[in-house]
Amino acid sequence: MKVAQYEHEDSLLIGLETNGRWIDYTKALAAYRLLEQGIATMPRRTIDHLLGHGEFDDAQFRAVAGFVRRNKLGHFFALPAAVRLCAPVQRPGKIIALGLNYVLHAKEGSLPVPREPIIFMKAGSSVIGPEETVRIPRGMGRMDHEAELAVVIGKNATAVKKRNVWDVVAGFTICNDVTARSVQTQDINNRHPWFRSKSFDTFSPLGPWIVTKDECGLPVHLNIECRVNGAVRQKANTRSMIFDIPTIIEFITRTISLEPGDVITTGTPEGIGPIRHGDTMVCRIQNVGELRNPVRYR
Repeated sequence: MKVAQYEHEDSLLIGLETNGRWIDYTKALAAYRLLEQGIATMPRRTIDHLLGHGEFDDAQFRAVAGFVRRNKLGHFFALPAAVRLCAPVQRPGKIIALGLNYVLHAKEGSLPVPREPIIFMKAGSSVIGPEETVRIPRGMGRMDHEAELAVVIGKNATAVKKRNVWDVVAGFTICNDVTARSVQTQDINNRHPWFRSKSFDTFSPLGPWIVTKDECGLPVHLNIECRVNGAVRQKANTRSMIFDIPTIIEFITRTISLEPGDVITTGTPEGIGPIRHGDTMVCRIQNVGELRNPVRYR
């Protein structure tokens, strides 16, 4: 199932796709609990709340969708007309990113293929949603797009073994790991971390929604693509990742605990390239969706 976050009249609501149409899950969940379970609850207005309270649950989504279908309430719970799609996770506690996780991407940068996962952090404040503008600064050199499959964590996770990884995953979304490439090169040459070049404001477009595990299939082998102004820049499949998702999460949680709402971006394939004022980036991942963002100067 697909779970999205929307803004409506200065407040947030959760959307759920069922039978090809979107419903207001915030209202539908409250009605389901009252009418089916006899429980009056406050509306759950954000995905962050669902994740933090252990309520981002496939079984609950299916139960609410079934309640709406059985009672023919789809029209009653339809999304309001004037809604704006937002990033599915507004401010992740941690964004942990993978570097050089595709062989051809490492080679295009004339870098050695890693023998263990290379991880770095991105600031949660860099997150924006679909259709929001990536603001690039003037005079700081080359800026690049990087289309990536992102994993959203649904449960506390410490020292997770590969065989148990899927128990802590809420679902998948898309991240465009926009990078200040000239700044990154400068920082690497000075033996500084990558954090600055990856964390500029607006440099982590995320979305368009979270897709639950059942829609992607395991293992996760999905086509991934990035187009700039309609021209294909990146095209690959996540089966080409050097380190798969179970390996990545096992590696991270040996030393860093993950929490609900944390995001892991799994690395970008070959084909990175510069973006400029006036460009439009579209990242697509099979079974997940499409993330579109314009580029403008600050």
